[in-house]
Amino acid sequence: MSKNNSKNLAEDDSKNNSNNPAECDSNDYADSIKRIIAEHPCYNKDAQHKFGRIHLSVAPKCNIKCKYCDRKYDCVNESRPGVTSEVLTPQQAFEKLENVLPEYPFIKVVGIAGPGDPLANDETFETFKLVKQKYPDETLCMSTNGLALPEKFQDVLDSGVSTLTVTLNAIDPEIGAKIVDHVNYNGKTYRGVEGARILLENQLEGIRKAVEAGLVVKINTVLVPGINEDHIIEIAQKLNEMGVYIMNVMPLICQADFADWTAPTPQERKAVQDSCEPYVLQMRHCRQCRSDAYGLLGKDLSQMSEKRRNMVKADALKKAESATNKNSDDKSE
Repeated sequence: MSKNNSKNLAEDDSKNNSNNPAECDSNDYADSIKRIIAEHPCYNKDAQHKFGRIHLSVAPKCNIKCKYCDRKYDCVNESRPGVTSEVLTPQQAFEKLENVLPEYPFIKVVGIAGPGDPLANDETFETFKLVKQKYPDETLCMSTNGLALPEKFQDVLDSGVSTLTVTLNAIDPEIGAKIVDHVNYNGKTYRGVEGARILLENQLEGIRKAVEAGLVVKINTVLVPGINEDHIIEIAQKLNEMGVYIMNVMPLICQADFADWTAPTPQERKAVQDSCEPYVLQMRHCRQCRSDAYGLLGKDLSQMSEKRRNMVKADALKKAESATNKNSDDKSE
């Protein structure tokens, strides 16, 4: 789904009056994708203040080691990818969801984003199965490094995932090797350029499969000054060719092997986003959420007092109701 194709999803669906069954099926699918995007706070900046998401932290194991990654548990005062207060079993995650969704009905997306890689944990699919059975209208979302995506892709489809995020930091293994320390693949550990090449090949194959299957794909790219800042535009061009919907250029968090690095400035990040915008839609409202976050972007209810949660809830419900009413009015016209 190229940038031009993504624009088409937002256009008037005046063709939906066809009596051709095949065309009707296609239109129904397009309408479903439009709804998913309209209600996904990461894929649509206009949704971030109206609709929320919940991350279920059921996936602790990871199959690669990124040099910027420092996964920690029980970090209640820190907001960044990989952080969670606890790792849940699928049943515990489902029980959490059952407590949260009735209380916060503006949450439309159920995601698994770690604290490791979801595809390296069978618990991911066990959790999605439970969610899909009880809450079929929730959008299921997954974030992965993509190493196991080709071999696990049928499992992804069977689980009901409709929005997929893949972290892709380079399309040149020489550059990728400066960001990824090693990958664990088919029982072996690969380092350097060899490991980066295996990771890249699997990422590209998995992304291709996802786009062809009709999943809405987002790419996360970590901007590492001095390594990939001039390369990211090449990633964007590749994503355009592949039909990816949206790209999220994320600033490096200086930790782990990059603890002494210098993070990109907001101006440097914006310059990279601007250079990529002609090729693929840019997500500019990312908050780099915890792997156990829930609520609105930038308003993690798991980190708030009850009083503050109630204030956020009231405001979000009002905006979500207004958005739903507007969509209903648009369809009736």
